[in-house]
Amino acid sequence: MSERSEVSGPDSIRQRIWDLPTRLFHWTLVALIATLWWSGEQRTLGWHRLAGYAVIVLLLFRLAWGFAGSSTARFRSFVRSPRAVAGYVRRDLFNRAAARHHGHNPLGGWSVIAMLALLSVQVALGMFAVDVDGIESGPFSYLVDFDTGRLAARLHHQAFNLLLGLMAFHLVAVLFYLLHRRHNLIAPMVTGTVRSSKGSELSFASHRLAAFLLMLCVGLTWAVVRLLGQA
Repeated sequence: MSERSEVSGPDSIRQRIWDLPTRLFHWTLVALIATLWWSGEQRTLGWHRLAGYAVIVLLLFRLAWGFAGSSTARFRSFVRSPRAVAGYVRRDLFNRAAARHHGHNPLGGWSVIAMLALLSVQVALGMFAVDVDGIESGPFSYLVDFDTGRLAARLHHQAFNLLLGLMAFHLVAVLFYLLHRRHNLIAPMVTGTVRSSKGSELSFASHRLAAFLLMLCVGLTWAVVRLLGQA
């Protein structure tokens, strides 16, 4: 969830809040999760494995971007204390006149952390998972016995169900902000901007840095899977 005021009028300006790497991460992750679901249901495990590796790359990139990226992408800008989250829920969540947040609000910030953490658990379990017949398996399944690999596979499936529940919560939150708070959270994640009565000083990291970090994450994922794994 992210939140930002949308103001129209002669004095309003177009405010940039989301950088291109963050938006590409968001929508690519959506496409990959859909691919993981489809490939898992169809048992096209070759595509499933490739999509899982791509998710690992994105998770590594988002971790790096959370420290080196633009203002609204950095963890320190949206990961708040439990007290701050409780205060936001109590005072601002249902208040249409409440102050707006650039980027993720305190509650939405923790939903991002929960999503990243659950995805990390999901892909880690998949790396050790073993199919029921023992033919299809994750690249690190050779490190565990068959029963442990089967347990990882079952937990991998259950973690995906939890992920679907978290995604459903995210969609409900988007609808809540659209219908109750009159805030469109989807459009800014597409365009990167909102219309505001006044701007805010935000810093944006370069696309070259994002490209370098992405290539680094690709190389690291390839090295771990190829050199340490058993495809």
